[in-house]
Amino acid sequence: MKISILRTELSEAVLNVSRAVSNKSSIPALEGILIKAYGEKLSISGYDLEIGITTTIDATIHQEGEIVVSAKLFSEIVRKLPEEVVCIETDERMITYITSGQADYQIVGMSSVEYPDLPTFEETDSIEIKGEILKEMIRQTVYAVSDNMQKPIYTGSLFEISNNLFKIVAVDGFRMAIRQESIDTEINTQFVVPGKTQQEVLKLITSDEEKVNIIVGMRHIMFKINNYSVISRLIEGTFLDYNSTIPKEKKTEVVVNTRKVINAVDRMSLLNGDKIKSPVKCEFINDEIRLSCSSAIGKANDTVSAPIIGEEVTIGFNNRFLLDALKNIDSDEVKIIINGGLSPMIITPVKGDSFINLVVPMRLSNV
Repeated sequence: MKISILRTELSEAVLNVSRAVSNKSSIPALEGILIKAYGEKLSISGYDLEIGITTTIDATIHQEGEIVVSAKLFSEIVRKLPEEVVCIETDERMITYITSGQADYQIVGMSSVEYPDLPTFEETDSIEIKGEILKEMIRQTVYAVSDNMQKPIYTGSLFEISNNLFKIVAVDGFRMAIRQESIDTEINTQFVVPGKTQQEVLKLITSDEEKVNIIVGMRHIMFKINNYSVISRLIEGTFLDYNSTIPKEKKTEVVVNTRKVINAVDRMSLLNGDKIKSPVKCEFINDEIRLSCSSAIGKANDTVSAPIIGEEVTIGFNNRFLLDALKNIDSDEVKIIINGGLSPMIITPVKGDSFINLVVPMRLSNV
């Protein structure tokens, strides 16, 4: 293989693809990226047996071929090369020669036959959606994905499409985030996408104008974003009947300035750390939200004014879970709905139902 290519384009492609590379694997090739040079395109792939990222970029191909090189080393070399034009050549011993200006490297590569094939699958459904919308939907829900591998189904989000409505639902046992948008499609389907896959999709959507194609199979999914493809397994299992967990009653309702309540919870959070998990106590009373936190290192109190409709209530929350819900809602004001001190709190925008967040309360010892 012998090619010439622009350093900035190569560096960006390698950086993005490398996120799907195993840091440590019993298969040495999986710690590398697969480079293929054919026609006028350079194809670069990373794969860790769960998620794969591939891309193609323009290059001048003097001699076709393919090679596997260390993702970490190759990325660092390309990033630090002195000139914009990079020449890459390999020989029959799998030695890779990298030259740019006065700098040149020789690194040991591996044969491409040692690299596992990325999954191929038969398409069952396909959806096209604006990148801006998909990015917003994932961002506003993926934080609620579980990291508990004892229940693998909840380490992903439910993608549900029916009646021209696209929903993403994430739940981890302590909170639930639901984001929905209307889309023009006739398909009705649902599947569970790993949280890690969604994080990679988030990083690759860079332009509001991009269209993202989502191709679904029986056990795999592919996201096509500009000139990148992200392929991932789907998570098999039965997802929670999320509609049944949303409280139907509204005993207490309040509309409050989002930034004010975030700042107040942030101030209470100063008394909590990695080892300290004291609840933030919230009293909804006399048109005020009275917040307090008491831990081994001290006490704190604060108050946010807001009109309270309905019953007075005292309820406690994990400060991080409450902040995640508030920070991801993207609204100047939020509506908080409570159905008693032991029922999950519902947080939504004041208008519309595009976003719903449930936060399960923590039991207060003095209530």
